[in-house]
Amino acid sequence: MVENRHKELGLSDERVLEIYETMLLARRIDERMWLLNRSGKIPFVISCQGQEAAQVGAAFALDRDKDYVLPYYRDMGVVLTFGMTAKDLMLSGFAKAEDPSSGGRQMPGHFGQKKNRIVTGSSPVTTQVPHAVGIALAGKMEGKDLVSFVTFGEGSSNQGDFHEGANFAGVHKLPVIFMCENNKYAISVPITKQLACEKVSDRAIGYGMPGVTVDGNDPLEVYKAVKEAADRARRGEGPSLIETVSYRLTAHSSDDDDRTYRAPDEVAEAKAKDPIITFGTYLKETGVLNDTNQNEINDRIMKNVNEATDYAENAPYANPEEALKYVYGER
Repeated sequence: MVENRHKELGLSDERVLEIYETMLLARRIDERMWLLNRSGKIPFVISCQGQEAAQVGAAFALDRDKDYVLPYYRDMGVVLTFGMTAKDLMLSGFAKAEDPSSGGRQMPGHFGQKKNRIVTGSSPVTTQVPHAVGIALAGKMEGKDLVSFVTFGEGSSNQGDFHEGANFAGVHKLPVIFMCENNKYAISVPITKQLACEKVSDRAIGYGMPGVTVDGNDPLEVYKAVKEAADRARRGEGPSLIETVSYRLTAHSSDDDDRTYRAPDEVAEAKAKDPIITFGTYLKETGVLNDTNQNEINDRIMKNVNEATDYAENAPYANPEEALKYVYGER
């Protein structure tokens, strides 16, 4: 037996199996969407593959009954943890009328679901950061026990929205967690050409908050960092910046050819550290996962994904005469 790290964090065997299953569900939905895209059935995919550990580990450290999440476009793991379903995500992929995020009006990845406090984002990157800071400010002004959690890529950490949001949150000691999912590339621009400092977390000191960089392939390490940041925020001690370092295992999107800027050996090396595999190995070494329950989990997930795909493919599109609904005010 190896060191039982999840028990030290207060996580039960059942809880870490939930983390593993949510990570695997995100991966299987994502893989299905690529197949649907390549067969001409859905128009666009922007992938979470390689970042599931960071997303799910973080989301499990939050309070799903109180906290608000403002995810960026890859955050399938976050929104699944907070209550979105495979069917919800497939409806978005197929751009159907029942899509809870936008009624089929936005590209996939613009997650939004009011009942689960998932706040929708916009296509210009990083716009969700000031929104998260605003929610944290409102929560503090109203005396509510909530944490606002926002994610973004390392490319987004160079945008003005990030710096303004971080500065305001630091000045006013707001209960917000900034989590940068550093996947090494801002579309085709490598991290070495994005930052003059060594780490994104180095920027935290300029805004009066703690900054930490953790292994984004390890959901338990991410869980620990986010839990500490959430506890700190609830004590009124202000915001935190967390950088999770992983690797984007797919092209930037279904419209991108990453072979033009990444070497095959680099991608192969990253795939050897695939968090689905490495976390599964940890769970087997600690006796939490075995062939029997692993097969049960995979069968349950594939049944879910198949049913979600069939439902969404056959669901109706929005009526053409409703194209401007939600755009202009109605009397």
